[in-house]
Amino acid sequence: MDTLAYIVWNPDLTAFLGMRWYSLCWLVGLLLAYLIVKRLYKEQKISPELFDPLFVYCFVGILIGSRLGHCLFYQPDYFLSSWQHVVEMIVPIRFMADGSVKFTGYEGLASHGGTLGLMIALWIYVRKTRLNIWRVLDNIAIATPTTACFIRLGNLMNSEIIGKVTDVPWAFIFERVDPMPRHPGQLYEALAYAVLFFIGWALYRKHPQKVGTGFFFGLCLTFIFTARFFIEYTKEIQEAFEASLPLDMGQLLSIPFIIVGVMCMAGGKWMQKLGTEPQKK
Repeated sequence: MDTLAYIVWNPDLTAFLGMRWYSLCWLVGLLLAYLIVKRLYKEQKISPELFDPLFVYCFVGILIGSRLGHCLFYQPDYFLSSWQHVVEMIVPIRFMADGSVKFTGYEGLASHGGTLGLMIALWIYVRKTRLNIWRVLDNIAIATPTTACFIRLGNLMNSEIIGKVTDVPWAFIFERVDPMPRHPGQLYEALAYAVLFFIGWALYRKHPQKVGTGFFFGLCLTFIFTARFFIEYTKEIQEAFEASLPLDMGQLLSIPFIIVGVMCMAGGKWMQKLGTEPQKK
């Protein structure tokens, strides 16, 4: 096999000052979403005091949801097998065979769980602020693709969530995994999410009145999880039990989000009647 025909991939995991590329990508993605939503709140004349707690709700919801999603969707046989493993699910440590405890960080985060965690966090946020839930969801949805894009770039830097073996000319050889040329599934997703952001932003600039109808929230869910569904065909399964399923876990979990997304896009004006109107300056 002529490996020179493919992209050999084995970057240093550390960016600078001891910070890993994965962590840096997470921070950049969250910062971009923060700045975008802050601008949207300002343009829509929503009180600045209502914006400040939003980032905390989103960060905590995404982190907890992503972690629990990975543990419960992909590795329930491990994390629910003992009280020590339940602790590992919540605290970023690993109990070693010799009785010691090792700090590992959160190894394993699932985007489907992160989406659920974010939705629950936003529901709590609107209960506290009395904002219109569809306005909040639409604003978050416009910005979310930037965060999703950088998270997948972080996966690429980590050589994780790799694709299936292929002979396409843009195949990556993830040296940290094996010498086989594979689909860069992480890059496919990152590019799809970047495209979604520019589509959503262009639609927002042209139709700002759609914010609050659920349209942008529905567009985000439909686009992201439809892309995820088809890109899964290029990716290796993450857990052995998926081999016996007609669709892998990522595809099965994507279907409900696609259905909800289409319903939100088609919901129309009735959604504007739900929740309360945003507080003005």
